[in-house]
Amino acid sequence: MADVTPRVLNRTLLARQHLLARLPADDSRADPVALTAHLLGLQAQEPLPPYLSVAARVDGFDPRDLSRALADRRVLRVLLMRGTIHTVTADDARLLRPLVQPFLDKVSRNSGASRPAAHVPLAELVAEGRALMSDGPVPVKALGAALAERFTDAPPSALVNRLREGAALVQVPPRGLWGRPGGVAYVTLESWLGEPDGAFDPGGADPGAEADARAAALADVVRRYLLAFGPATPADVTTWSGITGIRAVFDALGDELVPLRTDDGRTVWDVAGASLVDPTVPAPARFLGRYDNVWLSHAGRDRVTPPDARRRWMGSNGGVGSVVLVDGVMAGLWSTTAEGRVEVELFGRVDRAQQAELDAEVARVEALLAVPADEDAAA
Repeated sequence: MADVTPRVLNRTLLARQHLLARLPADDSRADPVALTAHLLGLQAQEPLPPYLSVAARVDGFDPRDLSRALADRRVLRVLLMRGTIHTVTADDARLLRPLVQPFLDKVSRNSGASRPAAHVPLAELVAEGRALMSDGPVPVKALGAALAERFTDAPPSALVNRLREGAALVQVPPRGLWGRPGGVAYVTLESWLGEPDGAFDPGGADPGAEADARAAALADVVRRYLLAFGPATPADVTTWSGITGIRAVFDALGDELVPLRTDDGRTVWDVAGASLVDPTVPAPARFLGRYDNVWLSHAGRDRVTPPDARRRWMGSNGGVGSVVLVDGVMAGLWSTTAEGRVEVELFGRVDRAQQAELDAEVARVEALLAVPADEDAAA
């Protein structure tokens, strides 16, 4: 069993995330849809972070390319891992939503936002929601009001939250389009992708076949997770996804995975044949969004985030600013002014070379933010 140091784990994660060296725009892996697939989705609680995620990883990225992919349904915004909105490919929406549904059911039972509607029969709520969205997307406020006319003893907002946790709903454009305002409006994932109603509901007529399909899907997800976030543990995959029972998936993969020992005696696993990165490889400065899966997807959450830096980022409620990476770790926060200028708050000192990297990143992000909207993108 080979040993791996924290520095090796850090550099390997950054390399697999394309945060050590940006992909050139003409590389097929740099296509926004391909990159979104490689990363198993982009955090998208707000419209801007997915664009920042791609810009940090692709040299010459035009945000309108991702916006067009959103407009033509090659990627979409949907509630997935950890009960948060992600931008994912259409194929991964099909793959991931049934897998994370048990976690979302738990969220629905325990969340203060959904609990006031916990007594409403979910099957009836989903049927009513599908009927309301049968003619197309419905703005969230109108959807809540219409549901409350049927289920009069629950608040509109709680009904919508329970519905989106119990059924796969897409936040449709113009929400999320580059440079375009747009409130949240929902339609079913089935309708958006042209699938029959209930296509993404877990369960099926043949429980055995359903279990086999779920096992195969989880194995695929674990392989892909390791190639984007590994080496890692089953607990890391659960932290990233909310999916439990991952240890059995690692065991079932057998010789496809290799164990590695960390310097504190833990075991992490990697895909057989995957390369580790020399710990001496430099990690240039990068500016990321407020929530990026690179630091949210491991149980320890310390691959790129020192505990003191994480506490400063968390503030009182979590995610107080967008993140600066220096030498591969969270080293500060950044924000924008009304004029589109970038302001940086570092947690400590940097050397002259690192400051030059930061200056270049400021210019890069300011140039990105100045890119005009794509007026041809369909809403």
